[in-house]
Amino acid sequence: MFDLVIIGGGPGGLTAGIYSQRARLKTVLLEKQMVGGQIAVSDVIENYPGFPSISGAELMEKFESHARGLGLEIRFTDVLDIAVDGNVKVIKTSDGEIRTKAVIIATGAKPKRLGVPGEKELTGKGVSYCATCDGPFFRNLKVVVVGGGDTAVKEAVYLSRLAAKVYIVHRRDRFRAEKMHQEKMEAAENIEMVTSHVLKEIKAENNLVKSVLLEDLKTGGTREIEAEGVFIFVGINPTTDFADVDKDAGGFIKTSPDMKTSTPGIFAAGDCRTTPLLQVATAVGDGAIAAASAIEYVEEFGSGHN
Repeated sequence: MFDLVIIGGGPGGLTAGIYSQRARLKTVLLEKQMVGGQIAVSDVIENYPGFPSISGAELMEKFESHARGLGLEIRFTDVLDIAVDGNVKVIKTSDGEIRTKAVIIATGAKPKRLGVPGEKELTGKGVSYCATCDGPFFRNLKVVVVGGGDTAVKEAVYLSRLAAKVYIVHRRDRFRAEKMHQEKMEAAENIEMVTSHVLKEIKAENNLVKSVLLEDLKTGGTREIEAEGVFIFVGINPTTDFADVDKDAGGFIKTSPDMKTSTPGIFAAGDCRTTPLLQVATAVGDGAIAAASAIEYVEEFGSGHN
């Protein structure tokens, strides 16, 4: 029987692990793929206090080292379901069941797909959702970035240092990214901004990306751009299917300000919950609050006050 099971090894989960270890809770963190989460594949982070510029991988290594240094146990397994047995939570994983007093869900989110023709078939063959992972394959080639938020603009700037030409396609007539990111985009000579357009189809030749077909939302006309790579950054879907708690229309977990979900003893932190800002800094704050709430819950466990 654990005091606390943390599901997810990103910034929120690791922060919760640090706090729970300092509180001397018997804790295990469960991670499906790699510690660090989505942020670990980010090329550069420039808005996390204390680190003017650091790669996502380096920052997450520091988080992990801190948590492990305090004795946090990390297991790699896939969580399939959370069942409630009285006050006890039963975590069903691909490696068996784990019983615990409290749970923090910090599973983050995954990139959204557009669902356009050619996207699924050409994923890994020119279509990507991670510029840091796949950008070097497109050195001196032409690429298209789809999206208008922080991630899209940041990744377009990163790709501009590798690719010969970067087209950034956004369905609105202005970008939503931070002004600092937009300034870098505008300063890059090889980035062309294609606003008020949407991606309609990704075309192939020899089973590799050859071009994209765009629709002009103002005129209804179409434009074809030759490119070897397509990078899609149009939002995220939360990883919350296994959790039977209240969620919003997008599948994000609803929480109170102290990170409590609709089920007593289950808490949520980071990008998997309904939040106005998806950042490392906010995930860290969520993780700390969720841990404090979980610590209080565990201390009262069995007293009938939960």
